[in-house]
Amino acid sequence: MRRRKKKSRAKLIIMFGLLLGVMMILGYTLLQNYGRLQNNPAETNPGNLSGSTATGSPVTNGASGSTSVQSGSEQTEPAPNSPGDGSAGQTGQQPGNASEGDNTEEIKNLIDNMTLEEKVGQLVIVGVDGYTNDAHSKQLLEKYHVSGFIVFKKNIQNTHQLSALLNSLKETNSGSSKVPLFLSVDEEGGRISRLPEEFHKFPSNDIIGQKNDSILSYRIGQILGKELNAFGLNMDFAPVLDINSNPDNPVIGDRSFGTTAELVSKLGIETMKGIQSQKIISVVKHFPGHGDTSVDSHVGLPRVNHGIDRLKSFELKPFEAAIENGADAVMIAHILLPKLDAKNPASFSKSVITDLLRTDMNFDGVVITDDFTMGAIEKNYDMGKAAVKSIQAGGDIVLVCHGFDKQETVISALLAAARSGQISQERLNQSVYRILKLKRKVSMADTPAGPVDVKSINEQIDALLK
Repeated sequence: MRRRKKKSRAKLIIMFGLLLGVMMILGYTLLQNYGRLQNNPAETNPGNLSGSTATGSPVTNGASGSTSVQSGSEQTEPAPNSPGDGSAGQTGQQPGNASEGDNTEEIKNLIDNMTLEEKVGQLVIVGVDGYTNDAHSKQLLEKYHVSGFIVFKKNIQNTHQLSALLNSLKETNSGSSKVPLFLSVDEEGGRISRLPEEFHKFPSNDIIGQKNDSILSYRIGQILGKELNAFGLNMDFAPVLDINSNPDNPVIGDRSFGTTAELVSKLGIETMKGIQSQKIISVVKHFPGHGDTSVDSHVGLPRVNHGIDRLKSFELKPFEAAIENGADAVMIAHILLPKLDAKNPASFSKSVITDLLRTDMNFDGVVITDDFTMGAIEKNYDMGKAAVKSIQAGGDIVLVCHGFDKQETVISALLAAARSGQISQERLNQSVYRILKLKRKVSMADTPAGPVDVKSINEQIDALLK
């Protein structure tokens, strides 16, 4: 009897020991996992990309060989939480650059497999001659591998024709390029509206500014983004962040939200975020500020004689706020600022692009020039040399809106500069990387879009403005 009791007691002790050992192992494992999760909070929720919108890898588009620059996340349409406070992330896109992770290597691998001609092509956005994808636009795609196109009223008859044009450009590009197209437009609202006449129009930014309503500005940006998205457009040269401080200004006027930095910052950022919420790239303009000019840069070269202290306290404030709130791209104006650079307009000034915008204001997104066929450049500078200087100065894309001969001039000058080393491989690859990263961020692809539901969009516009 005693032996049985001793054996039973021994078994209990052994079982207890085993149980205690298992519990210790489980406890240690839990502590290890807890520490790992504390160091990497995103692992607690696999769907939390912490603001990153570039998670997928480039996907080959069937037999065409065209690369779709994919994102793996869905873009939601949140409403503003704190109207008017200008706080980061209150509407849609979060501030700061997207987390790169493994995407850096994937984009670099894509760049390594591009020819010099393909890389240089990414530095140019061009215009179209007419209503169709003609011989010139096909040559710009197939021979020069341009980064994208911009459309104007002269290219638009109606909704059906615009859809056909854009889809045709995509189809041609998918057969000859590894990278999908920027398809861009100036759609600001007010008098700067390019979309077909079937669409109801928004009032000018000046009228929006008088209402001083953050939610209204966000919703306008959101519907603008929906309009563009319906056609397959993916880039909007808007909003205008110039402060209308000069009553004699012939080019900005009612395109501005108002006469103070605070109002322009507040409403401009909300419009930018509304546009971004629809996966449309918002290009804020015209850096470093076109508001205090008396010359139209479409005709001549404006001068702004302010020094850096004045610029930082006034003109630059809306751009600074936009950068803090996740601006994708900035358009550089054709303005001469003698106190910053006595020789070169902002659009190809290293003092403005690299020293001020990139270094002082910490912007590492895409920098695009205003149109090089405007009078400010065409009447005063050699277009090809100026384009080369723009890339050397830290810019990424030269916009050449009109004239196939002028587009060829710019591309040829950039190619010659890249071949000779005047534009270094490092400088070239830096811009191409920024451009591909941005295309990837919005899941850009050369897939056809449409049909366009004009009635639904007009109902949304009417409901917002009533």
